[in-house]
Amino acid sequence: MEVKNKISITQKVKQGQGPVYFLGIGGIGMSALARYFISMNRKVSGYDRVSTPLTKKLEAEGINIHYIDDVNLLDPLAELVVYTPAVPADHQELNFYKNNDYLLLKRSDVLEAITNDAFTIAVAGTHGKTTTSTLIAHILRHSGVGCNAFLGGISANYETNFWKSSNCTCVVEADEYDRSFLKLFPDVAIITAMDADHLDIYGTEKNMQDAFVSFTGNIKENGLLIYKYNLHRDTELAAKNKWTYAATDTNADCFAKNIKIQNGAYVFDAIVKDKIIEGLTLHMGGRHNVENAIAAVAVAMQVGIDEDKIRAALSNFKGVKRRFEYIVKPSEGKTGVVMIDDYAHHPEELRALIMGAKELFPGKKCTIVFQPHLYSRTRDLAAGFAEVLSLADEVLLLPIYPARELPIPGVTSKTILEKMTHQHVSLIEKGTLKEWIRNNDLQVFIMSGAGDIDTLIEPIKKIVEEK
Repeated sequence: MEVKNKISITQKVKQGQGPVYFLGIGGIGMSALARYFISMNRKVSGYDRVSTPLTKKLEAEGINIHYIDDVNLLDPLAELVVYTPAVPADHQELNFYKNNDYLLLKRSDVLEAITNDAFTIAVAGTHGKTTTSTLIAHILRHSGVGCNAFLGGISANYETNFWKSSNCTCVVEADEYDRSFLKLFPDVAIITAMDADHLDIYGTEKNMQDAFVSFTGNIKENGLLIYKYNLHRDTELAAKNKWTYAATDTNADCFAKNIKIQNGAYVFDAIVKDKIIEGLTLHMGGRHNVENAIAAVAVAMQVGIDEDKIRAALSNFKGVKRRFEYIVKPSEGKTGVVMIDDYAHHPEELRALIMGAKELFPGKKCTIVFQPHLYSRTRDLAAGFAEVLSLADEVLLLPIYPARELPIPGVTSKTILEKMTHQHVSLIEKGTLKEWIRNNDLQVFIMSGAGDIDTLIEPIKKIVEEK
């Protein structure tokens, strides 16, 4: 995109007053942008494939949404049309806007326009980026510094994935899907992981890693890169200023020490470039989230937030919806059952989830219900899924959630089952899951996946509490 065009688009995004229309408005990143335009007092409407709890909240906030691909329902007066790459090429509404020369931008283009003149903190990584970016944004908000937040999850503190501030600082989740993050030019960048994913887009793990390396080349001249210690190809990362972080590895520049578990929370000290903040408390399960917190604390110290304010903000952090979220805590269930919901849909996310639950609740039977997300991801990472799911004591596999894909012959949830190393694994349909739960004993019960498994959470919570 030429510089002149970039300036023109930035003006239309940030200074325009006309209606904005979204194709795929129910996506977590799209909905954050929709809320941004609502905050700018612009009329917002849109299409999505299905109604969800998130789209219902958007409707309650004043956004008109429909769920049928019909050109008679779109907004013909739209000044700007934002679309997600997940919208199929033959979508009627998309093609109407294309054929009639509307200003049509991908989500990544809009995010670029919003952030290009701001102090931008961008969090990238194949897993961990949502919790880390939400932690950073929360610390900035709670401390009074303030920020504009565009998040890939719903903050439990504020019940939203977007908030606005007069401070010209943006915290954004830098999404590697469709190479979207290459549109961002951050002042501070974080890379949490570069494990193979989105091979339907990249083809190979090397191609995906190449994109991350390119992303570090976008960091501003005097900016800072904070990345996980021992990251693949770390010698190729392009930033001039670099810090590493880890959960407990003392070879990193930033790490935690003296970790203790107290009343289901982690209490620890943080070392950030030889400075120490003692007595931090994180009320969120999973040791991997201590690691995410270290990255967030490092950013907070880099931007000059007082350590007492960091400590208070971290202790106040309630987590992110569907990120190691306690649906039923031991004290809430008569049977002492613990129920956890998590968005994990990559083998390494599942490993962190299962190991975190086992660390917090040692000696308890761990049962996980997993809904694979995408046929291509299941095909490409089946062996990894089988390995990490075998860490649980019992596994229930739901059918694959297709999202934007058509079925791939021979690829089903059974593809994972056939590679599992123990016998306590079953294929189960969504319609029979509630009955299975009624008839089986549970101790630590996890529901995981990035599809529509979250629609089962509330009815299953009732069954667990009634048991």
